[in-house]
Amino acid sequence: MANPTAAMLVIGDEILSGRTRDANMHFLAQELTKQGIDLKEVRIVSDDAAAIENAVRALSEAYDHVFTSGGIGPTHDDITADCIARAFETPIDVRADARALLEAHYAKSGSELNEARLRMARIPDGAELIENPVSTAPGFTIANVHVMAGVPSVFGAMVASVLPKLTGGSPLLSQTLRVDRGEGDIAATLGSLADDFPDLSIGCYPFQINGVFGANVVVRGVDGARIDAAVTRLAKDLEL
Repeated sequence: MANPTAAMLVIGDEILSGRTRDANMHFLAQELTKQGIDLKEVRIVSDDAAAIENAVRALSEAYDHVFTSGGIGPTHDDITADCIARAFETPIDVRADARALLEAHYAKSGSELNEARLRMARIPDGAELIENPVSTAPGFTIANVHVMAGVPSVFGAMVASVLPKLTGGSPLLSQTLRVDRGEGDIAATLGSLADDFPDLSIGCYPFQINGVFGANVVVRGVDGARIDAAVTRLAKDLEL
């Protein structure tokens, strides 16, 4: 049985401008791999309502799970929650349980729950809250879309809240073999190996160190014995 599939939607002008380097995709990919959920696509869109809505609809239809990051804070450009609501054609407003969380948090910290902060309690109808143990303001899940903050520490905490509730498959395993030869020298051997092990993913990642060309060959799959067999065969074929 095939593993569940997932996509990630990264939202924010700051990512596309190069001002902020995204770390959430790398983290999510690692966590989904452990869970046995295959990350198949990552999209990055600007803070543009139509772009967000269209991407959410397309990814939700194509994959079992969609994870979004960014755009659920208190400022005017945090439009993700509204876009998600429109994508699913459902109303959105301040919700009592989300408001209660924020009221308790800001009362404890001695800060005011002003109108800007209250924006973070606006949740689409029918959504389930995602716990945020870092800064309290919740994310939410609606249908198969998990909507989370862009701040890496908060995103990571929200992922940890969501993943235990999802059914995974077989964790993806991998082995790496370093080959101190150029890609062109080993391409035929890798092609033959791929033909004989169609159930495995065989990737070749070149490098250059001190003028010497080489490649890391990564063999991935869900069957450890098959991976062992493929790596052993490759080492033998290349006389390593």
